[in-house]
Formats: sequence, C-alpha cells, structure tokens
Amino acid sequence: MSFGDPNNPYGQPQPGGQQPGGQQPGYGYPQGAPQQGYGYPQAPYGQGGFPAGPTEMPGGVKAARVMLFVMGGLSIIGAILFAISAAAVGAAKNDASLQEDVQFQQLADYSGGVLWGITVFALVWAVLAIVLGAKFGKGGSGLRVTAIVFGVLTAILGIYPFIVVGLVYTVLAILVVVFAANSDGSAWFNRHKQPQQY
Repeated sequence: MSFGDPNNPYGQPQPGGQQPGGQQPGYGYPQGAPQQGYGYPQAPYGQGGFPAGPTEMPGGVKAARVMLFVMGGLSIIGAILFAISAAAVGAAKNDASLQEDVQFQQLADYSGGVLWGITVFALVWAVLAIVLGAKFGKGGSGLRVTAIVFGVLTAILGIYPFIVVGLVYTVLAILVVVFAANSDGSAWFNRHKQPQQY
C-alpha cells in the first residue's frame, strides 16, 4: 500500500505518525526534530558565545599588510634622499663663492629647513606604516580604522605634493584602503580574540 509523498501535508497519514499520547502533529508544522536556521548556515561560535572569525588572515588583508611594509620601506628611502639633499644644500650654503649671494643664502635657508622637515615627516610616516603592518596579525577594529585613515591620507599626500613619485604611494594606499575596508578585512579585524593569559 502506497502512502504518497511523506512531505505532503494533505496526503494520508504515515504509519507511526502518532506522537506520544495519541496526538497527531499540528497542521502545517514540520514533523520530526526542528531544524535550526531554516536553511541558513549558522555562524560558528567560539568560546563565550561570540561569533568566531577567520582563523587565518585573508589574502587581501595579507596584501594590505605587505603594501604597508613597502610604503614604509619607500618612505625610509625617501627620507635618506631628502637628508642627502638637505646636507648638499647646507654644504652649498657654506661655499665661499656663494657666501656673498644674499638671494641664494635666503633660498638655501628656506629649502634646507623644508628638506629637513620633509625628512622627519618621511621617517615618521615610515614608522607609522611599519607599525600598522606589524599589528595586522592581532589588531582589532580600531587598527582597521587607523589603517583606512592612513591609506586615505597617504593617497591624498601622494596626489598633491609629490605627483610623480607619489603615484606609487597613491596606488598602494588606495589598495590598502580597499583591502582593509572590504568584508574579508571586516571579518578579520572584528573577529573575537581569545583573552591572553598572564
């Protein structure tokens, strides 16, 4: 004897369809154990009931980290070049043949100070980029926001003062922003981290 489709609520009752106590299951309700999530995959949960994030750094986040290290290295090279330029301007200022040229001396004072200022700025920027990249492994959402702001500022500075050399910085900075701001970056930086034992 055929009982038809077992999932059809309008079909004939199935053998053994009675629940304990002789009652039939309610009309329209699924029979058997309830399914959790109704077809949606459940997020894995870590300790303490918090959603567990990725356990390995996503490829885009790794790329952003490498780009921060590259920007830091390029900034160190730039700082060295600016320091050499500032030293050359200082040496030219002390040249005996140019001591009496008032216009050159004023220009040398101004440009030497600007070059030393850019040298210090490039070193600070290099340290910031390297520290941000180094903290990507353990950082949280605050580090993600800092990396995005750093990328935006670097892209803007790469466009305006240093147009030719800054093009590389602008491209790298935009990629850092994109990789840190996308869903993989969000999942990585917002993941639940295990408390450290001291």
